[in-house]
Amino acid sequence: MSPAEPAVFLDRDGTLIEDIHFPRRVEDVHVLAGVPEALRLLREAGYRLIVLTNQSGIARGYLTEKILHAMHEHLQDRLRENGAELDAFYYCPHHPTEGSPPYRTSCSCRKPAPGMLERAQAEHDLDLSRSYVIGDTLRDLEVAGDTGCCRILVRTGKGAESERQVAKDPQAVDRICDDLLAAAHHILEQRSEADAAGE
Repeated sequence: MSPAEPAVFLDRDGTLIEDIHFPRRVEDVHVLAGVPEALRLLREAGYRLIVLTNQSGIARGYLTEKILHAMHEHLQDRLRENGAELDAFYYCPHHPTEGSPPYRTSCSCRKPAPGMLERAQAEHDLDLSRSYVIGDTLRDLEVAGDTGCCRILVRTGKGAESERQVAKDPQAVDRICDDLLAAAHHILEQRSEADAAGE
């Protein structure tokens, strides 16, 4: 039996692509600078790349799950054109008060609840103690809970606003980086240091 693999759990809007208020079309998908290179580096280092994204626009009626899948296929196409690729997408289409059933519900998958991360861990046999969660809001990072995942806040998207909140709760993050590429370099530096120490 092969050992569990480490993963990088990635927020989507504001971390991988431009943060547009309730993106609802394929044309709204714009990959942020440095993202393909960051993903290439992480994949080459042996990390599984998993997207965890809240998509309450589905519950609100702004888009359908079919359109969301098309948006994610488009994102994968743009990444593959640049030598990068994501392993999986997990999304929460729910909202506790907006829309109609089955989408209007209090669920276990809407971040910061851990449902998406737990499902990804089970389906991909991931070693959470060697994994990372990256996002531009504290909600993105809270999904790590007590799993042992290292939490990295990026300053893209809503990151600058979120960084101001960290001053009130410095334990909410383990590292702040300018963008995903800077976060990838930090992860690889940590990996190199751990290897050198024989951990």
